[in-house]
Amino acid sequence: MKRKDFLQLSSLGTAGLTLSMGPWLNSCSDKVTKEHSLEFKKLVYDLLKDCCDGLIQTQIINTDDPKVHGMFKCPACNKVHGRMMDAVYPLLAMAKYTGEQKYLNSGIAVMEWAENVTLPSGAWSNDLNPKSWNGITVFGAISLAEALQYHGDLLDEERRARWVDRLARAADFVYRKFPTMDVTNVNYGATTIYALNLIGKMLNKPEYLSRSKELAEAIKTYFTKPNNFLYGEIKPSAHKLSAKGLKGIDLGYNVEESLNNIVLYAVHENDTELLELLDKSLSTHLEFMLPDGGWDNGWGTRMFKWTYWGSRTCDGSQPALALMANRNPALGTAAVKYTELLRRCTHNGLLHGGIHYTSHGIKPCIHHTFAHTKPLAHLLDNWHELPKINTATPLPRSTADGIKHYKEIDTSLFSRGNWRGTVTAYDAIYKDGYYRQATGGALSLLYHTKVGLLLAASMAKYKLVEPLNQQPNPGEDFPFTPRIETMHNDKWNSNIFDRAATISSKDTNGQILINTQCQLKNEYNQAVESTASDFDLTYECSESSLRIIAKTNQKVISKTAFVLPIISPSGETVAQHSTNEITVQKPEGLVKITSNVPLTIKETPKERIFNMVPGAEAVPIMAYFDIEPEVELTIEII
Repeated sequence: MKRKDFLQLSSLGTAGLTLSMGPWLNSCSDKVTKEHSLEFKKLVYDLLKDCCDGLIQTQIINTDDPKVHGMFKCPACNKVHGRMMDAVYPLLAMAKYTGEQKYLNSGIAVMEWAENVTLPSGAWSNDLNPKSWNGITVFGAISLAEALQYHGDLLDEERRARWVDRLARAADFVYRKFPTMDVTNVNYGATTIYALNLIGKMLNKPEYLSRSKELAEAIKTYFTKPNNFLYGEIKPSAHKLSAKGLKGIDLGYNVEESLNNIVLYAVHENDTELLELLDKSLSTHLEFMLPDGGWDNGWGTRMFKWTYWGSRTCDGSQPALALMANRNPALGTAAVKYTELLRRCTHNGLLHGGIHYTSHGIKPCIHHTFAHTKPLAHLLDNWHELPKINTATPLPRSTADGIKHYKEIDTSLFSRGNWRGTVTAYDAIYKDGYYRQATGGALSLLYHTKVGLLLAASMAKYKLVEPLNQQPNPGEDFPFTPRIETMHNDKWNSNIFDRAATISSKDTNGQILINTQCQLKNEYNQAVESTASDFDLTYECSESSLRIIAKTNQKVISKTAFVLPIISPSGETVAQHSTNEITVQKPEGLVKITSNVPLTIKETPKERIFNMVPGAEAVPIMAYFDIEPEVELTIEII
């Protein structure tokens, strides 16, 4: 294509995009809504452009070697991410919006590189090993389909025909790979619903549309009662139950992948029954969004890929949030807050996998960026179909007060004053082995509306459950989940290994009380012997403070401590004013931790410890049971 012709097409495309906003903006009833809508669009556009520029900076191009030409070289990982061709859609979108050739060149180049992971079956493999997981083809197929649907006019006729043929082969593989919802984790069946609907219409494949509808009917049975969580993120079967009889649920995969694609199908097909179900489900999931747009997923079955903004290799939650905002305006607020958080975590054009990557000097995995740019392009390409998007309606957790227990995940959310917290005894485990999200009655998250995130769970032991999709943890593997722990007979024991823990709660006289009965266990689920194993954990929340009381009626023989890793980036001033008081100075206020026993800060090689889950730094505070069998800590914000 000649540059003159390309620029003419790009100009027309950009004009079309601008004009398409007109009917939607004219329907807005007030100036404030219009301004918020335009601000959000600018936020989405600027972030997409920044990320596309960041991707191009990592791309190897203009080389004769087909093994590397078009490849994005990951700054963090000594491996090739086979799904990088997903970026074709956002790159072509940015080519249309800006009229700049570099974005079109980049999109074409990454599709050319994708031949390195193309299989005879029509699938793409997850990495260069042809035997690696090929179900990811469904994501690449959607991206290629949307690139062709919205921006195929940027391609010359011969290339467009080749891409359509490649899409047909990928879609045929997806059709054969996922005949039912039960092939693997629920996110694949959920995504196939939208993929076959989209591509079936593009390629005039009635069998794809029929399969899509069948899967859409089947997915309606994958929502729990009474809270309508989507379940199925667990191995070896989506229907596997835990010892407590609980199903496998992961908030990150639900909001950033599964619910997104189900919503896209339901909106396109006007499936009113499914839309009603999705409205209820999204409303439940939204109760786990923090006021700054972060997702509270320390309890999720796949939290090994949790970062505060979501799940590392998923696509992002904006389409579902934005498209359903006409039913629940708070979802529109969530779409904005979530995108703002992504913006804060994007540096030099690349989305970083956590809020403290830069302060700890952690390089970003390229996967985060090429996955999370796709929803941004989709929003812009469908802007005229979106309902009103603004932040006039507060998020549920911004105004919440009291306790709510979710029996499907044996987890309670509590709110009082500025405090927001989560206590969990959820026992479902993603796959056989010892992969542990927060459990055991742990305080898996603590947030304060003045100073932000204070506590956030990690894996009990950081494992590369998906080595190709996780970054190694830098330095010492120090868990972030607040806990009681002891070393006994050279084995580490903690309540965060106790899958049989119980929690109860009450709210009286302005004070929230959540009580946990738990045991100290090792990773093999064996209770510690010859020293105290049975503990009561009580969390007391009032408007002024959060108190944690840990006690036992048994004799403490082995060195035992309560560990409190306070989330804090390098640079914040930490001071120990006495043996029983430590403060952390944050920009918006002073965090004061006091205790009835001496407090110590664990020595670390760097200023802070870091954990990939949830991608943050922390100050590791320890309170030992040496003096008495009861430790009481109080956290206040001044």
